[in-house]
Order: sequence, then structure tokens, then C-alpha cells
Amino acid sequence: MITNAEQYQKAQEELRQLEDRLHRLQQIYPLGGKGFTKAGIRKMIARLHEELALYEGSQEIHQTDPA
Repeated sequence: MITNAEQYQKAQEELRQLEDRLHRLQQIYPLGGKGFTKAGIRKMIARLHEELALYEGSQEIHQTDPA
């Protein structure tokens, strides 16, 4: 779980690296090849997207909270 801006930046960098890796695998191994590897990378990407969204949402709540 992302709890601060530093972790958020690290997660974004990890996301970029995973997306680059997936793109390279898709070029090298078209349909059918390395399916489990690509699926695993997609799952990691989805998890990072969820964590980033949760952190962004919590930051919006803190910014709009009048208290």
C-alpha cells in the first residue's frame, strides 16, 4: 500500500518499467508466446494502478477536507 509521495513516485517508476517490459515481450513473442509471463506482468500493472488510484483518492480527500 502506498502511504507517501516517495512511495507513489517509486510505484509510478515501477509501472513505467513494467509497461516497457510488457511492450518488449509483445514485440518479441506475439500472440501465444510467453503468455504466462505477459499475464503476470499485466497483473502487476493492474495492482499498481489500483494502489496509485487509492493513494490519489486519499490525497484528494485530504485536500478537500475543510477540517
